Amino acid sequence: MHSEYRTTRIRELCDQQVRFAPRHKKLEQAAAAEKLLAEIECERKYSYEYLCFRITTFRPDVSRSLIAGKDAFHDLRLFIEDVTDSADIHVKELGEPVYTVEQLSQRFNVSTKTISRWRQLGLVSRRFIYDGRKRVAFLQGSVDRFVATNPQRVQRGKQFSQLTDQDRNEIIDRARRLAQAGSCSSEITRRIASHVNRSVETIRYTLKQFDEKNPQLAIFPSTTGRLTPETKDQIHQRYRRGTSVASLSKQYHRTPSSIHRIVNEVRALRILELPLDCMHNPIFDKPRKETEIMGPLPVNESASRKVRPPAGLPHYLAALYEVPLLNREQEGHLFRKYNYLKHKAARLREKIDPARARSTAMDEIENLYGAAVAIKNQIVQANLRLVVSIAKRHVSATQDFFSLVSDGNMSLIRAVEKFDYARGNKFSTYASWAIMKNFARTIPHEHKQLDRFRTSQEEFFTGQHDARTDQYMLESAQLQRQSQIGTILSELDEREQQIIVSRFGLNHSVEPQTLKEVGLELGVTKERVRQIEARAINKLRVAAQHENIDAPEGSH
Repeated sequence: MHSEYRTTRIRELCDQQVRFAPRHKKLEQAAAAEKLLAEIECERKYSYEYLCFRITTFRPDVSRSLIAGKDAFHDLRLFIEDVTDSADIHVKELGEPVYTVEQLSQRFNVSTKTISRWRQLGLVSRRFIYDGRKRVAFLQGSVDRFVATNPQRVQRGKQFSQLTDQDRNEIIDRARRLAQAGSCSSEITRRIASHVNRSVETIRYTLKQFDEKNPQLAIFPSTTGRLTPETKDQIHQRYRRGTSVASLSKQYHRTPSSIHRIVNEVRALRILELPLDCMHNPIFDKPRKETEIMGPLPVNESASRKVRPPAGLPHYLAALYEVPLLNREQEGHLFRKYNYLKHKAARLREKIDPARARSTAMDEIENLYGAAVAIKNQIVQANLRLVVSIAKRHVSATQDFFSLVSDGNMSLIRAVEKFDYARGNKFSTYASWAIMKNFARTIPHEHKQLDRFRTSQEEFFTGQHDARTDQYMLESAQLQRQSQIGTILSELDEREQQIIVSRFGLNHSVEPQTLKEVGLELGVTKERVRQIEARAINKLRVAAQHENIDAPEGSH
């Protein structure tokens, strides 16, 4: 309901009819109010009892109070619009022609701002449902009554607002030059209005009509409708890469405040997709425990002596021994802190509304999530030796040891996310079970796939295979693979490389990411990431064939 009523009595009457009157009564009262409106003289005063009786045929039992004619005229217009709005009338239900603001401005060849002025002067408007949403519109009868009582005003509006084809072409050409020079839409309409001595609304309406009729030649292509999610993602991505708000405002023909709103909206939607599920503990709901939970990592006295890795290990495996193991107390502390950070971020996220998200709230959520990811990586790094030891027990002559370790690492990461530290079990026990369960599921499947294509010659060579391993040969083969990967990755552009490295964990300092996580980092949808990934993999296949990466040693 409108809040700008001038009289309390008529506002209260409207509120009563909106809440309690049947639908057919609302339509009758709107028609009665319009008839009364045509009789109101602004210089006179009217009793509320008289106005109420004329609208509802009911005489209220109230003390006699007088209402100025100009105030009654103003409030009756609002009463009609609010009552019809609450009646939910579909435009197809009406038995006479109906015009929207834009249609009426076209019919009389005036600006929409002129239509707004006419409404204040007595052109009665109602609210009807158009294609599922409410819009202000005018009945044919209401328009005819206004024209009949204001013929000179209507004629004067036509004469003032009528533009010749030459005028329109001049406005459009000038707007196009200003847009190409980098001016935003509001600046363009203001400058042209001043130059041609027309209202800003007339210029805006003329350019809007041209863009709608000529979408291929549109001066402001991004303002012909709502921005698509893809366009909003582009704005957000460019903003994150350092493009100024002023530049984005000019490029997308939006105000600076609109650009800030779009950036915050996309950022909020990304935050709503963050994986913040946690293993909840009652201690999280006790504010006094936060200092204890967020405290420093307990010292591990037994970890003061550095462990020397076994001789002959490849560099990747030897590096694992540089990361100290966690004792039970440290392990519990990290898991409690990891889950508490996600719990706290999730509680803050519940208050996020993408349309009105505040930067300070989003900063706090992202900082909490970043801290949780850092702790997760710390736990994973401290347990990578466990994956290697289990993989060594499951590797066979026909399997790639490093592929097995990679699969085990993924199982370890999932185990960190699902481990409930409050049960008192050691994480290594839970993680070992998860890794071996994954190996039990994947290794037989790989054997089955190999058996489908096994030949008698392969069985012969497999039977003659030397099962002894040479650590130097393993490390040399790994270095060769890394060199070959670097060569074929150079065939991709920067964004394709980033997606492949992130998705397949080629950067050992960062865990593999999902499509959604990569999309958040790049500012695009996960479907777009999938498309780019598929294109990049096709390029890699061609490059791999040129490098002969899959060919056995000695083949020609």
